[in-house]
Amino acid sequence: MQDKIFGPKAPQIAQVLAAALQAVDPAAAVRAHLALEGESLRIGAERYDLGEIERILVVGGGKAGAPMAAAVAGILGERISAGAVNVKYGHTATATRSEVRFGRPALSPDEAPHLPDDAPLAAGEAAPAAAGAVPPTAGGVIGRIRLTEAGHPVPDQNGQAGAARMLDLLAGLSARDLVIVLLSGGGSALLPLPAPGLTLAGLQTLTALLLACGAGITEINALRKHCSHIQGGQLARLAAPARVATLILSDVVGSPLDAIASGPTAPDRTTFADALAVLERYQIVDRAPPAILRRLQSGRDGEIPETPKPGDPLFARVANLVIGDNFLAGQAAVEAARRRGWSAHLLTTYLEGEARTAGRLVAGLAHGVAHGQSSFTRPVCLILGGETTVTLRGNGRGGRNQELALAAAIALEEYGAGPDPSGVAVVSLATDGNDGPTAAAGGIVTPGACARGRALGLDAQASLDANDSYTYLAALESLVVTGPTNTNVNDLTFVFCL
Repeated sequence: MQDKIFGPKAPQIAQVLAAALQAVDPAAAVRAHLALEGESLRIGAERYDLGEIERILVVGGGKAGAPMAAAVAGILGERISAGAVNVKYGHTATATRSEVRFGRPALSPDEAPHLPDDAPLAAGEAAPAAAGAVPPTAGGVIGRIRLTEAGHPVPDQNGQAGAARMLDLLAGLSARDLVIVLLSGGGSALLPLPAPGLTLAGLQTLTALLLACGAGITEINALRKHCSHIQGGQLARLAAPARVATLILSDVVGSPLDAIASGPTAPDRTTFADALAVLERYQIVDRAPPAILRRLQSGRDGEIPETPKPGDPLFARVANLVIGDNFLAGQAAVEAARRRGWSAHLLTTYLEGEARTAGRLVAGLAHGVAHGQSSFTRPVCLILGGETTVTLRGNGRGGRNQELALAAAIALEEYGAGPDPSGVAVVSLATDGNDGPTAAAGGIVTPGACARGRALGLDAQASLDANDSYTYLAALESLVVTGPTNTNVNDLTFVFCL
């Protein structure tokens, strides 16, 4: 980043962001909640007598699946009978990354994401049945746990094959068996097992429609759960009568258990009617695959059984435990900023809505602090966690964090701060390291960003209108770059003011 004011402070800002990522290291989170204690296994507050357990199986899905699986395998070793975990392409590393820098993405394989599977599709466009170029054997083995690399956010055949393997492992279990389920961000797309009568191609089309229209993750998951064979509490149903312990790294605002990875082991509070309402709300009923629409209508009319609901006795043998979330990452950032002399405050973990709207809101916070219209004492670091959405209007490249940052830059200039004598920076970070179909994790801007863009012949508003925040911020060398972090707990947005 070339900003003259924040140049010397940029390393400190990067260190604050890195501290947030370190705090949600998936392996460390697993080890903090799972331990062998004599002849018993402790998982959170639950204890399992190993003498009464015949088999331990490990299944799950998410971007943090590899380090979570490695931690479980390191603790249980040969006590694990078998396992299958789906991860995103390029996320088989068992160690997390917390290095943060500003500029442009490197082109090394370990920093560039598997872009074809992340690329947004135009509204109504169907992804191919075999969405990934990576062969079905992509993955690896950790002890007795098999990893399968698969597509995200649009599901693919690798994800379906990996989910089918989990289904095979869960067949014929008894009350003396224990299933450890590992869930993290991306688990919904990475565990695609269509309900009877549906196809993977239909799920791909539905996912692309929902991503393009700006639907929130909870809305998207309501549909996923009612089109799936394992989500919405149905994995717990398939594992019965075995006991189930689920370790969850949350990527959903507020960490509702039924929404994280579409809640495969949690009671489902949504209904077929709720899922249909999402299609109606975004006016995409006529573009949804006919087989999916028929299933949702049949479920609404009571012709298809609902997903397991709260109060179902099934869940008496299920323990769901959140081991890391956005709040934990935000608190770690607060502590890191305070150690470096900032007055730091975590304002919320519920930042939602359109990314460009959130960008203007954050810019307003920054401008207020910079001009003394706030009770915060400078130097200050304000932190907001959550996850925004983007409604696709153009054909550019970018992600919600880059779009938020660019919108903030435009608003800061509109507030009249000029080239910035006040020392303000807005930073937005995707904790998984991949913001949309790009190799960046987010963006960093100051009130002088738009002026710098004009000097390069760029129009910030035109770039925002085209959803092309990546191109704009890359030209300014104002991207946040981490590479895949192998963790995911939503996004963090920062306001730094000297």
